[in-house]
Formats: sequence, C-alpha cells, structure tokens
Amino acid sequence: MSTQRVGIVGGGILGLAIGRRITELFPDTEVTVLEKEGALAQHQTGHNSGVVHAGLYYAPGSLKATLCRRGVDLLKEYTQEKGLPYEECGKLVIAVDDSERGALENIWNRASENGVPGIVKMDAAQLREVEPHAAGVAAIHSPFTAITDYVAVSQAYAEDIVKAGGTIHLNFPVDGINQTATGVEVSSGQQRLTFDRLVLCAGLQSDTVARWAGDDAGPAIVPFRGEYFRLTPEATGLCKGLIYPVPDPNYPFLGVHFTKRVGGAVDVGPNAVLAFAREGYTRGKIRPRELAQALAWPGFRKLAAKHWKMGIEEMAGSVSKRLYLKRAQAYVPEVKAADLVPAPAGVRAQALDRDGSLVDDFRISVLDRVTAVRNAPSPAATSSLAIAEYVTEQMRDQFVG
Repeated sequence: MSTQRVGIVGGGILGLAIGRRITELFPDTEVTVLEKEGALAQHQTGHNSGVVHAGLYYAPGSLKATLCRRGVDLLKEYTQEKGLPYEECGKLVIAVDDSERGALENIWNRASENGVPGIVKMDAAQLREVEPHAAGVAAIHSPFTAITDYVAVSQAYAEDIVKAGGTIHLNFPVDGINQTATGVEVSSGQQRLTFDRLVLCAGLQSDTVARWAGDDAGPAIVPFRGEYFRLTPEATGLCKGLIYPVPDPNYPFLGVHFTKRVGGAVDVGPNAVLAFAREGYTRGKIRPRELAQALAWPGFRKLAAKHWKMGIEEMAGSVSKRLYLKRAQAYVPEVKAADLVPAPAGVRAQALDRDGSLVDDFRISVLDRVTAVRNAPSPAATSSLAIAEYVTEQMRDQFVG
C-alpha cells in the first residue's frame, strides 16, 4: 500500500488530537497539520476555561454524552502519562431557589444515565460543606469534575505527531480547497499542498473552510464573546472548585459561574454577547464582512427574534460591572466589586442551522476525501481524544487497500 498523505486544517486541540490518532493507527501515514497562526492553540483552545467536564448535562445517547464520558478517561490517563496538570477539584451545580429544583433534577437524571461517577444530591447545608461561601437551596456535587491546561495538552499532542514523523506548518492560513479525482489541493497564497485525505478542524472558521471543500452553507458559525472577571488573589478563597448555575435548557450559554484555574486563579463568568468578528476577543475588534455574514444568516435573525430579551440582558452585563456582580452574588454572596478584575475573554463558535436552531451536539461531515468537523462546542476539549477516535474510525475505510 502506498503512503497516505493526510492534511489537518487547524492547530487547535481537536486537529492535533486527530492528527496524533492517525499516526497511532496508521504509522505509515504522512500527517501534516496546517495552522494559520504563528503558534498552536491560539483561539478557542487557548481561551478555554480548562474544565474537564464529567458529562452532567448532555442528552443520553448523544455524541456529546458518549464522547465526553470516554474522553474524560482518556484525557486523565494521558495527562498522568505526560505529567500534565489534572486536578479533580469538583463541581457544584446550584439551584438558587425552588424554581430551579425541577431543572436540577433533570440534570441529575441525565448525569445518572450518562454514568457520571460519584454524583451526590445536596441540600443547602451540605453544599456549604463543599463550598463554604456558596448559596443555594439545593445542588448536585460532581467530585471528579476536573481542571487542566488545554494549551499544554495540545502542545503534547503536537509533540507526539512530530515524534511519529508528522509535520506542523505554522503561519499557513488556508484560503482554498480543491478536491480532484486523485487528491485534495490546499492553498495558502501562492503555496500549494496536495493530500490524499483532509480533515478540517477550523473552529471559528469551520463553516467557511467546509464550504470551500463543497459542504453546505449551514450550519453557520456565529461568534459569541464570553467576557470574564477574575477574583483578586485575596478573594480566591471564596471558591474552592467549580460553582455552576442550573442551565436554561432553551439557551446555549450557562451564565455567570466560578471556575478555578490551574495555578489557583478563579474566573467569574462568562456572559455571552455577539462578537463583531470571528476572533473578536475585545469589544473594539470589528470585521465588517464577518459581522455582516453573521447578521445575514437566516438562523441568526430567527435566534435574535426569539431570544432578544436575553440578548439585551447579556449586553447590559457587558457594560455594567454592577449587574455582572449581582449575578455572581447569587451564587457567592460575599463577593464584592473590589474582588473582581478584568480577565481575558473567549469567543465561542456557535453553530446555527438555517431555521435558527442551535446546533447542540457535535456535527461532522464527510465529503468524499474531506472530513469536516462542523460543530465542536464544549465539551470538545474534554472529549478531544475520544473525538479523535470517532473521526479516525469514520475514516478507516479510506486507509484500506
């Protein structure tokens, strides 16, 4: 069998995990990762919360649920093997009042069906034994929910690829893809590379890149910026692990929560506001063409019509620290304005179908010689090694014969 040449577009955690898995399964394959930036893991991976999710929320039987549970075990083993940070600091999902008890029970049922280990129901007194400064009427405690450093994990994946003989091209912004009868040509300016197979893991640019390969316009990516504060070092004792709200099942964003980070810092947030650029990590970053694309997508207009009140509330929290603080105090009443300092923001690649439906589960397209990861929201980083198994299994027949 002749040597297969496989290209991976995207040097985030998923592209690197898939490249690494291909080198494991098919050691004679030439793997080349193409990353537009001058370093790896610069976008969603590098702005990740660092949480290793246990699988509490996801619909049983969904790819999210299945690959998250598999991914947790694989990631924990991998970080131990490589000596990377992995701390099981635990998570509390808190109902702040009686109106949230039903939704909390639904999370319990999902978590139980997904096989999340060690979960415990807690009343108000019990939850304060876990998080002494937290408030609420009831909670679910997930003691094995963990935190890690996903940039360090990504670098380790990259090192595995290179050790296996693969290549990583930085500063290679892909601007065209052309499938032929014998291969896939990838262009970056005047540079051309040809592969037998191509995997697209382009994150915030996933819809654009997939269309170049011949895929449908939808789902389209609409970027939402998540803005964070961080507790001052003097206030980090207010949170020992992860303190999360009960999510609104009709809305894709969790709302303000407290997240311990590797190294001991505690982030508070995020909110969720429309970003005016795909990589709009600051309010001043505006790319008119990308903003126009988001606003023109029929799915976004339908989403905005349905959730405009929530959108206004999120924008209000973006400009008012007082309002942001009030939301945080619902879970940790002792936190004060002086305890919050600005922290780096992230951008979520929210996939929207044409009818306005939020694409919740992982979505992967196969386009002859091209495999496109069209939607990989949280818990994609947690699930990275399991997603790599899944994608390469879909590609297995392409390496036979």
